[in-house]
Amino acid sequence: MMCLSAEGALPKIDYAIFADTGWEPKAVYSHLDRLEREIAKPAGIPILRVSAGNIRRDALDPHHRFASMPLHVLNQDGRPGMTRRHCTGEYKIKPIKKKVRELLGFPYPTRVPKGIFVEQWVGISTDEFHRAKDADVNYMHNRHPLIADMNWSRSDCVRYLTSLGLADTPKSSCLGCPFHGNAQWRSIRDTSPGEWADVVEFDAAIRKGNARANATGNRLLGEAFLHRSRVPLDEAPIDHVTAAEWAARQQELGDGETGLADLEQGVTDGCSPWACRGETPPVQGDFGLAS
Repeated sequence: MMCLSAEGALPKIDYAIFADTGWEPKAVYSHLDRLEREIAKPAGIPILRVSAGNIRRDALDPHHRFASMPLHVLNQDGRPGMTRRHCTGEYKIKPIKKKVRELLGFPYPTRVPKGIFVEQWVGISTDEFHRAKDADVNYMHNRHPLIADMNWSRSDCVRYLTSLGLADTPKSSCLGCPFHGNAQWRSIRDTSPGEWADVVEFDAAIRKGNARANATGNRLLGEAFLHRSRVPLDEAPIDHVTAAEWAARQQELGDGETGLADLEQGVTDGCSPWACRGETPPVQGDFGLAS
């Protein structure tokens, strides 16, 4: 959306906001730097980086309040479960809303007057039109340009990014997000040994839940894992190609588009502030906004 705005295919936006959880893959930060340098700055579009802290560090800090991640749980009776997801709201939605209020001139807890709002663009394509939602606050009005203005599918987006030399656009999500599919775990393991060691270490550290809960005597009765197989990450069957990944590969072949499977990586679940896909109910709550 920012690229379309920068070249004039969509109206000029005033700002783009990136909510940083502090634990994105290195490739995401490098890509963001490139977008800022090559597209945003030449077009006069400021990219604002906001953060509520480092989600990895907070999860392992017994003295820090932590918004829980959707960890895969194996209960004592052998039944599978999942912890509640609060991380999207705390580490993405809240920082964005805080910055929006500041831009409007009414920082929390100042009340935003009726009729004062930003138009926020949400990058949902026609494939997922059912995820297009209104904002849950009056000072933000959601708009979905990829649907309303461009009528673009995911394939159209990939084709456009490829034309700009951005076919290698990485998926933005926490390095250790439990919603990762096998393709994403394999990619980390095979291309970034340091990041793989990081997520394996984190997986072991959260076996009984987050450190704050443990410190207050609220340890999980079962065990928590990053991988949906509910075994330690370095033992998980990540080389198995899932049905979702096969489907993405077939779509790539059918569309003739390079990079489609890499963009989605065969994952049906994932984290996006304003259109969260996952196994727990979505949280209303990333990206561009215009006045």
